[in-house]
Amino acid sequence: MAIQVTRTYVGSIQNHRQVCDGLNSLGDSASKIWNVARWTAGRIWDATGEIPDEGPLKSYMKNQACWKDLNAQSSQKVIEELSDAFQSWFDLRQKDDTANPPGYRKHGDTRPRSAITFKEDGFKHDPGNNRIRLSKGSNLKGYWSDFLLCEYQTRPDINLTEVDSVQNVRAVWNGNEWELHFVCKVELKTTDTADDGVAGIDLGITNLATVAFPDEYVLYPGNSLKQDKHYFKRAEYDTEGENGPSEKSMWARQKLTKRETHFFHTLSDTIITECVERGVGALAVSWPENVRESDWGKTGNKKLHTWAFDRLYQYLEYRGEEHGVEVLKENEWETSKTCSRCGDDTKSNRVERGLYVCSSCELVANADCNGAENMRQKITPNPHGEDRSNGCVAQPSVHLFDRESGMFRTREQVVS
Repeated sequence: MAIQVTRTYVGSIQNHRQVCDGLNSLGDSASKIWNVARWTAGRIWDATGEIPDEGPLKSYMKNQACWKDLNAQSSQKVIEELSDAFQSWFDLRQKDDTANPPGYRKHGDTRPRSAITFKEDGFKHDPGNNRIRLSKGSNLKGYWSDFLLCEYQTRPDINLTEVDSVQNVRAVWNGNEWELHFVCKVELKTTDTADDGVAGIDLGITNLATVAFPDEYVLYPGNSLKQDKHYFKRAEYDTEGENGPSEKSMWARQKLTKRETHFFHTLSDTIITECVERGVGALAVSWPENVRESDWGKTGNKKLHTWAFDRLYQYLEYRGEEHGVEVLKENEWETSKTCSRCGDDTKSNRVERGLYVCSSCELVANADCNGAENMRQKITPNPHGEDRSNGCVAQPSVHLFDRESGMFRTREQVVS
């Protein structure tokens, strides 16, 4: 079976020295357009209490000199991003009236290098020679056919000649240099699982994922990720410059981002691979509906707002598509306090954070395993027909992230 999906592939620019100045000018222009539009929207907001819609703001900006610094579609994309930022602010104001609106793009006395999006008429792609031609706005052209010709290189396992189409290209400053992001339509041939087994996942902050497979429970703690955050956040704050982030601060931020991305990709890939090997065709993922709207105190709120449950779900869905595993988003309401064996939902059964003891059937379980089993039972045809002994639910397997190999392994393998 084949499905069509959207994927983003990153390419490094091989002739960076030749095109860097041109990309810097385009990035500066994108920031300039954002700032002028932001100032205009702010004036209208102060006068009328409303923000102009995307359409009227685009019409107004077309008469500004900076508009023609970029290709028309690239300039329009900047306004669309600003409009989305204002919409997010409106949504946030309903919960927090102290929320700040979108700001101006400025680092000290200079504008930052904003990302530039090139849509259909803003680029010409030559995948056979790993080259792409990016358009400039009329203000930045030295002559009629002036453009930026970038030579790029993707990962060895990526071949852009095989994608159905490149939808758009983004030039992104990663802190050290420009890189190209190709947003593509790709046709994937999925591998259907042989069986119709069902698994459930309980997403958490300490144990990032607890999986109830048909034959085993597995915990995936986030210890390694927590250590990275502590180390690199401290390095970032200790080296913050007076006029914006210092070079070391930017290095720490980028390093943490790369490690987080690798961690979540590896975790999702590991879980989906386990599903395929165990004959699991459907995976029910707990979804903490409206969890960030609750007040858990200063420390609790900080943890909740850095909890990347939505990111992990997206990665699982992404991997599941490729391997024929259906990833389902299920509300986790009351799964943490309900007994997975008998259905008793007495609140006091949750003895402490990691322990669940049922007052009715005397099930003793790891609390996260109990929650994961409840998620599995949301879609399995026989919710209480399987034997789940105390030993199985109380003492799950633990798979830790091994820094040396960059993979998840059993606790015994990592320790040794």
